[in-house]
Amino acid sequence: LRYYQRGSVIVTITTDPGTKETTVKLLSLPSLTRAMAGALIWQRFDKRSSEWLVCDPPEKHLRVLHDSIAYPHLPVLNGIARQPYLRPDTSLMMNAGYDVSTGMFGVFNTQQFKVPTVPTKKQAVQALAELSDLLTEFAFKNEHDRAATLAGILTAVVRPSLTQAPMFHVRAPSISSGKSYLCELLTAFATPQKGTPHSFPADDEECRKMMLSELLTAPAVVEFDNLTSDLIPHKSLCTVLTSEFISGRILGQSKTAEVGTRVLFLSSGNNVGPVRDMTRRTVTITLDPACETPAARDFSKQPVRSVRDNRGHYVSLALTIIRAWHCAERPKTQCKPIASYTDWSEYCRQPLLWLGLPDPAACIFEAMNEDPDRELLGEFLQAWFTKFGKSPALVKDVVSAAHDRGVNLYHVNEELLESITDIAGERDGSINRRRLGWWIKRHAGQVVKGLRLVQDTTTRNAAKWKLESVPSV
Repeated sequence: LRYYQRGSVIVTITTDPGTKETTVKLLSLPSLTRAMAGALIWQRFDKRSSEWLVCDPPEKHLRVLHDSIAYPHLPVLNGIARQPYLRPDTSLMMNAGYDVSTGMFGVFNTQQFKVPTVPTKKQAVQALAELSDLLTEFAFKNEHDRAATLAGILTAVVRPSLTQAPMFHVRAPSISSGKSYLCELLTAFATPQKGTPHSFPADDEECRKMMLSELLTAPAVVEFDNLTSDLIPHKSLCTVLTSEFISGRILGQSKTAEVGTRVLFLSSGNNVGPVRDMTRRTVTITLDPACETPAARDFSKQPVRSVRDNRGHYVSLALTIIRAWHCAERPKTQCKPIASYTDWSEYCRQPLLWLGLPDPAACIFEAMNEDPDRELLGEFLQAWFTKFGKSPALVKDVVSAAHDRGVNLYHVNEELLESITDIAGERDGSINRRRLGWWIKRHAGQVVKGLRLVQDTTTRNAAKWKLESVPSV
């Protein structure tokens, strides 16, 4: 067996004999004892017999080794690749096993994958057509959703090469619309094994524990199936989607580990989607069968089975598209940049734009504009502007003005009252001024439709707020 260090712990790579799934396994103290006993013959001197006797490795020394935070003698394991992958210099790594330059361990049969050394645009177009043929029976709402799915396929294939990548969320208006099946298809490109969906964590503490325990094993996919609520921006989930590593205490141990986040994140649900900070971290794919009973539809293709039966071929098609774009000297199509996802855009977005597809990330900007919190802030800013213009005002003045029922101001104040009631309304109909003040402070500086709230610096007593105009990007 080979041993590695991953996030300040000793790990080994194991393959389940039943599922054939290869994962990273944390080396426990008993496992370390077994490994050390198998590597060396340990002896202790027996004074009574004046002889050396075979024994187990000393527990004291094993604990010192097990509880260390660095292992210079062990290679660093960054993750597992289930297919050929791209190195930082965009060269294609076709060999299985451990790669010193990337710290990745390839678990695949090289002979199953055939990617042209210098693929042309014509070959990329042919590869795209064959991948698109897998999607002909999915009821996408529009062509942007189809493009987003193709970006999901490319992401699934090259996720081991990307330091960050967004989550992919599949949404539909009703059950049996193909959400879970589409997630199965994306999973088939990421790993030859079937996925094991999780329920979405209820709070950030549960999310943090689940993320650390899952990522320690270096899975290909983490999927949240059949969400019953929106994609809540748990702090740990947001961190995983925008950071190359996360750290936390290992369950049952007093040891902190740092692990990589190179995993494809998927989710699905009926009429639910990303909100707040998750909007910029999630590519949403919308399916709309536009029929009363989607489950009664008839299909002639089995794309998931096709990919699983001939995975090497289909994965090679995705790699051909990406490599062709790089070999064409990376021509850039003008599009809105996405913070944190520059590398993802160059691997999974620009190649599709180069081949004439609509922007697969258009849904990100649409979700940010349609986010309920952003919409509420926009309504509040507009109501404030209508009432106060750009004059500074106290929170208590805003509440008083909203309750003013003057004849000429009724409609203006009604809009303001509606907004602040949504923000800080109590059950008895009153407004919680403290909560309203904290809400304003938390959203200060955020620009919606060219307006933002800033604190007035001319007053030194109670905090006053005013609107200022900001040109849109």
